[in-house]
This record gives sequence, C-alpha cells and structure tokens, in this order.
Amino acid sequence: MALAIPPAELDAANQAYFDKCVEKIGFVPNVLQAYTLDMAKLNAFAGMYNDLMLAPSGLSKLEREMIAVVVSSINRCYYCLTAHGAAVRQLSGDPILGEQMVMNYRAARLDPRRRAMLDFAAKLTESPHAVEEEDREGLRRVGFSERDIWDIGAVVGFFNMSNRIASATDMRPNEEYHAQARTPKA
Repeated sequence: MALAIPPAELDAANQAYFDKCVEKIGFVPNVLQAYTLDMAKLNAFAGMYNDLMLAPSGLSKLEREMIAVVVSSINRCYYCLTAHGAAVRQLSGDPILGEQMVMNYRAARLDPRRRAMLDFAAKLTESPHAVEEEDREGLRRVGFSERDIWDIGAVVGFFNMSNRIASATDMRPNEEYHAQARTPKA
C-alpha cells in the first residue's frame, strides 16, 4: 500500500481470523492487511465481505465472484481483478472463464441468467442513475428473486467501494493470486 499508516495491534478475534486465512489459503490477503490500520474498519470490511460473499444467498459463490470481477474490470482495479479473477478461475475450474471475466465478460458464453446479472452489475457500476424498473424486471424474467436483486446490488456496491479504496491506496494483490487455478480441473 502506498500510504505509510502503521497497523494497529490485532485483537484476539482478528488474529484468529488471520490465522484461519493462512490455514485455508496460505496467506493473509493484502486487503485485510491494509485494513489493520483500524480494528473497527477491519471488522466492518471483513464482516460485510463475509456476509456478501460467503453467506447463504440465491447467488452462488461463483456468481458473486463474477460480479466482483465485472465491477473491478470496469473500474480497472488491479487488486480486485487479480484476487477475484483467481477466485473465478478456482470456483469455476475454468481458467479461460476467469480471464474472460477480467478482460471482457461479454466474450464469455454465459447462460441468459448470468449474462443478465452481469449486464445489470455493469450498468449499476457505469451509470447507476440510469438503472430503471425495466432493468430489475429483466432480472426477474431470468429467475432472480427480489432478494437476489438486492444481493446483486449489494455486491456491486461493495466492490465499487472496495475498488476505490484499493486505487486510492495503491493496494497490491498478493503474488500468490497470479498463479492460482491457471489449469483446468481434471
């Protein structure tokens, strides 16, 4: 990170969270390290992320990661494209899909449901003032519930905020992300 802000001392709960990251993925994501400047901000960020991306939802984990990548692609957020592009590769077992999401999701051969979801995410990112009932109705037509539409909007909003923090601070992705899930699952 480009800002020289010293980290606060981790409390026991956050130390356990960081230890769990190391146990599960082998490292602590730099985005979490960046938020150690303030335990309240770290807790808020981690709580919202975990709720949006990991809690039960009508959206699969892969779909939520796809939204994160589309938003980050529009915003050209290096950190999130690298980290969440790796997540798409990993969750889908398809390294090509991960690259398509990063470069141009419209190049991917997506089913109508996912295409509508990502088109909505793109529009909400690029021109939120232009989102209308017709856009929400398009999501309903391909099977999204009212709650699913809320979840899509929440993931889009979170990653727009996160992209801006990453860009403002020159947050850099962990090197490990670059090599993750580059070969198809057997």
